Amino acid sequence: MTDMIQTDAILKTDEVGRVRTPAARRESLLDEFERSGLSGQKFAALAGIKYPTFAAWASKRRRQRGGDAAAMAKPVDPARWLEAVVEQAQSSAALVLHLPGGIRVEVGDERQAVLAAVLVRALAKPC
Repeated sequence: MTDMIQTDAILKTDEVGRVRTPAARRESLLDEFERSGLSGQKFAALAGIKYPTFAAWASKRRRQRGGDAAAMAKPVDPARWLEAVVEQAQSSAALVLHLPGGIRVEVGDERQAVLAAVLVRALAKPC
């Protein structure tokens, strides 16, 4: 997202005072958005663009490419399987997660299960 941070260009405005974004810059931002994995609103905020303007750009690009919203949507993560082994119950009823790197997480109640799910999702995301 280094493209979005450049501020050394002179921005042209129209008669109403709206900033005019060159087509090349617009395409560059849309390319960056597609690579980012961010939502449109989050990306527009980071890029300093009003969301309705950004959404119009993205919609126009989809129409020009001849794709519908479903075809242009970001791919859904495939299902991931987790092996679960039920061992003989010990003194406490707990779920034990053995994660890569030798990490062992013991979950004893619902609140801990929610935290464990957040941890597993965070570890699944690339840095």
